[in-house]
Amino acid sequence: MRYSTRYRLNSFFSSDNFPNGVKWLLIINTAVFLLNYLAAQSGFGEIFNLFALVPRAVIFHLAIWQLFTYLFLHGGIWHLLFNMLTLWMFGVTLERDWGTRKFLKYYFLCSIGAGVCDVLVNALLGNWHTSTIGASGAIYGVLLAFGVLYPETTILFLFLFPIQAKFFVMIYGAIALLGAMSVNSGVSNVAHLGGMLFGLLYLKVRFPKVDTYEIRRWYRNYKMQRAKKKFQVYMRKHGSGRGPWVN
Repeated sequence: MRYSTRYRLNSFFSSDNFPNGVKWLLIINTAVFLLNYLAAQSGFGEIFNLFALVPRAVIFHLAIWQLFTYLFLHGGIWHLLFNMLTLWMFGVTLERDWGTRKFLKYYFLCSIGAGVCDVLVNALLGNWHTSTIGASGAIYGVLLAFGVLYPETTILFLFLFPIQAKFFVMIYGAIALLGAMSVNSGVSNVAHLGGMLFGLLYLKVRFPKVDTYEIRRWYRNYKMQRAKKKFQVYMRKHGSGRGPWVN
């Protein structure tokens, strides 16, 4: 089943389009970016370097907090806009289906997993002072989940070409893999792959007996049955004990 990629303009700012988890991630990332910018203009920008992900700091100085804080820092306005737009486009659907708590758990799991992969690979390569920032690891995890759970959904690749979500994710995964094997381009493709890897492991653990591309169908049926039960409870409380009941 395909879902339209067109958005309803008459309720764009409703809670459906901006559930709490995605909304606050957008707000916090934007606020941190503005604070970083103002600090840099005032000569205090180096303070934020303490929150970037640096292998030497994490391993030898136990700066474990960097595995969490680095994802709120961005290197420029386009870096921020791309990540936040992608988060909104794909994260809203996941949060509506999973709920805010589970969505945020998945988001931060992917970001921390991406950070761990980045630290380990750079340490093995001797890049002890490499500094990594950005939410891309978590964003790639969100992309992976969307492609797995909604594989047939049609989206616009580069906002121009319609493509199914599963192929969209494969393309981005392949780009990250090729980038990780090429000369350093200033982009942490290892973190991108790490976010996707930890996202896939999470989905496999959560749905151990369901084939990857059948998760969406199973989850939809599960939600329908849960909605029916809730409606039955509501009718029992407010319907004076009379039916009809949803079966």
